Amino acid sequence: MSDRTYAQFVDFHQFIFTFRGRTLASSATPDMFSLFRAVCDATPDAPFLIGEDGAVLTYAGARARSAQLAHAFRANGVQVGDRIAIQVEKSQTALLTWLAALQAGAVYLPLNTAYTIGEVRYFVGDARPALVLCRPADEPAMSALCTELGVPALLTLDADGTGGSLVDVSAGQPESFDHASAEPDGLAAILYTSGTTGRSKGAMLSHANLASNALTLLEYWRFTAADRLLHALPIFHTHGLFVATNTVIAAGAAMIFVPKFDADTLVRLMPQASVLMGVPTFYTRLLANPGFTRKLAGGMRLFISGSAPLSAETHKDFSALTGQAILERYGMTETNMNTSNPYDGVRKPGSVGFPLPDVALRIADAETAAILPQGDIGVIEVKGPNVFGGYWQMPEKTAEEFRADGFFITGDLGFIDADGYVHIVGRAKDLIIAGGFNIYPAEVEAALDEIPGISESAVIGVPYADMGEAVVAVVKVTDTGVDQTAILDALKDRLARFKLPRAVVTVDELPRNAMGKVQKALLRETYGKMFAKT
Repeated sequence: MSDRTYAQFVDFHQFIFTFRGRTLASSATPDMFSLFRAVCDATPDAPFLIGEDGAVLTYAGARARSAQLAHAFRANGVQVGDRIAIQVEKSQTALLTWLAALQAGAVYLPLNTAYTIGEVRYFVGDARPALVLCRPADEPAMSALCTELGVPALLTLDADGTGGSLVDVSAGQPESFDHASAEPDGLAAILYTSGTTGRSKGAMLSHANLASNALTLLEYWRFTAADRLLHALPIFHTHGLFVATNTVIAAGAAMIFVPKFDADTLVRLMPQASVLMGVPTFYTRLLANPGFTRKLAGGMRLFISGSAPLSAETHKDFSALTGQAILERYGMTETNMNTSNPYDGVRKPGSVGFPLPDVALRIADAETAAILPQGDIGVIEVKGPNVFGGYWQMPEKTAEEFRADGFFITGDLGFIDADGYVHIVGRAKDLIIAGGFNIYPAEVEAALDEIPGISESAVIGVPYADMGEAVVAVVKVTDTGVDQTAILDALKDRLARFKLPRAVVTVDELPRNAMGKVQKALLRETYGKMFAKT
């Protein structure tokens, strides 16, 4: 950090937090807005958001603008504890609605911008927000929906954050807001899970969940006020909204804020940055960009990847080009970050590193809940201050997802290796059972990705009357000579016979969601009838 100590920009005095040898005495975790306000008080002129054009919004400016937005929310009837649903394009103003909601004591509910009005109907009907913020083009349909569901208020915000009724209502409002620190266990946000199987669930995240994780990552990833995070992630997801933004705030650092990922834009802006948080797609496209060189990457201190598995090939190619190893970590909507490869030390390809400080992680048998020996594959369970309190209006589902001793059952399958690194082999729902044998897609995918000419792969199980399920590999190839015969031949010495794909399908691109995760449910739907008959 700079000459000032961390304590200089922390205005809470009853919180115990050890940061590189400094201890601050206290008794409660702060809420995120208290962390933000503390930075504003100590360094008001420090940059918070930097636009593509270099324009700077300082911490003081962000505080003033978010206060005006909070007043706009209050003027539209939003009270402490009310939900605010947000479905707008990424902009500085859109991000500031998060800080505005914190000031107003509201519960933040960001929604994927790709959701249709039919999908939004479920989320709004379930969460019952006091206000919905949408894009101007969606206003007619959203107005009808709000009338149907009894939502009291609707505001709009345009794509660049400079127009819409929210901007109009907030103009001229006071630039300060009487914010009272929230209770640590109070509800700060609801993030809905992707809902790839069954009904989407609203994960309830407290102020303590978010602040504790931000402070942990601040230390673990060595963030300081001097950092400039190149932010190209969406802000409706925990990665871009909470992991990136909250960690930057905790450090008093800044974000170079771009509306979406574009490799050329990142290459242009990278000389101004020190950290990049991205999904695997970021790194594969940077590697393919001629402007991304070892010299350019040399100015960066850290590249972080998450939200989807990073292939060993990408990890290897990135290290070869830049001389730096991507730091892969593991988090969830329900927990923020659970594990991370070390800042100092070996960053193992295919591993998500060690449990973060204060996070307990174990591997258990999914059926019996018995704790498994090191090296055995089972369901990952976690417990810590980062773990959410439950699912919105789903007490039965919440009870199902927690063990009696408070561990959350993640649904991810993994193991801990001899060195203590955590490895994820897939989701429990993605486990393939063929002829009584358990097959973990990640293991087959790793073998596929090592074959020259295959750039990406996804392995799924499809119904097969004779064996229960059959293994199908869906691959993206860079060499037209790599066909099913060549692939299966290459796998013979790498995998047991029962793990070999029954079929290999080549595609131009694997279907992914906004965070880069392969949509295996869609692949199963597409190819599920391949072996309907034996």
